[in-house]
Amino acid sequence: MNKNLVGVDIGGTTIKIGLFKNEGEVIDKWEIPTDKTSKGDQIPIDIWKSIEQKMIDYDLDISTIAGIGVGAPGFIDAKKGVILIGVNIGWNDFELGKKLSDLSSLPVYMDNDANVAAIGENWRGSGDLVDNLIVVTLGTGVGGGIIANGKIVSGSNGTAGEIGHITVEKEGGAPCNCGRSGCLETVTSATGIARQALEAVNEGKDTKLAERYKMKNKLTAKDVFDLANEGDLVSQEIVNHVTDVLGYSIASVATVINPSKIIIGGGVSKAGENLLRPLRRAFEQYALPRIIEGSEFEVATLGNDAGIYGGAYLVKQNIG
Repeated sequence: MNKNLVGVDIGGTTIKIGLFKNEGEVIDKWEIPTDKTSKGDQIPIDIWKSIEQKMIDYDLDISTIAGIGVGAPGFIDAKKGVILIGVNIGWNDFELGKKLSDLSSLPVYMDNDANVAAIGENWRGSGDLVDNLIVVTLGTGVGGGIIANGKIVSGSNGTAGEIGHITVEKEGGAPCNCGRSGCLETVTSATGIARQALEAVNEGKDTKLAERYKMKNKLTAKDVFDLANEGDLVSQEIVNHVTDVLGYSIASVATVINPSKIIIGGGVSKAGENLLRPLRRAFEQYALPRIIEGSEFEVATLGNDAGIYGGAYLVKQNIG
């Protein structure tokens, strides 16, 4: 079936949508605002109206579209197409799949946004459609997606792959958005890295981070990696701690999955080899030798488009 595919990536501020040919060539990609009023009731209507307009623009009949694949934030029952909890939008038990399918008369396939991004990265990004893959996204938080034996791992109630919420600091850890403390996200996200940098400055440590903070009145993960690369010892300590904790956590997950690829994405991944070099060292310190032999690290290549590619591949995977 060589029909076109639609991929949708729902975020808290914008909704990204892509129209693709069956093999992944982009026909068009665009964004619309996320209308969170009335607990997000308008969102499926906005999505379909926008897709419908693009179909008109490209003179595409509904019969040329195989279906719509959606990545959405929160806890999701992928089989039923229901957002169980979507805090960023205000959804609870929201039947997004049914609503969008009723509007479009097309099949709709859904999963958690991090899982869908992992699928996209594996299809058209760094993954090369490997059967066993770990994707870790280091941004404001830490997202994760796991593919095992060619299938995304969702778990019994849609919570599998939440790598960012592995507990890495049992005592004295920073509070996490999930309501607990000491999660991986609190240490290795861009937010967590910036927090550690600010703590170092406030503790009066001898570091160029203090000058950077005085100049900008804020610190970012990029500041830490840049100054570490320039030889700032405190910044190097933070990078070493972050990559040690992350490498340990990935090694633990890899023991279960035995991936052939581990893909690092998100804003922090822009540090490139300054991140990957110490991360590989840490991973190799903690992982089993055969797991090390069978896996390689890559930086994600699709960036913010991973979700729409993943949504499109959800359709392709299900329609055949």
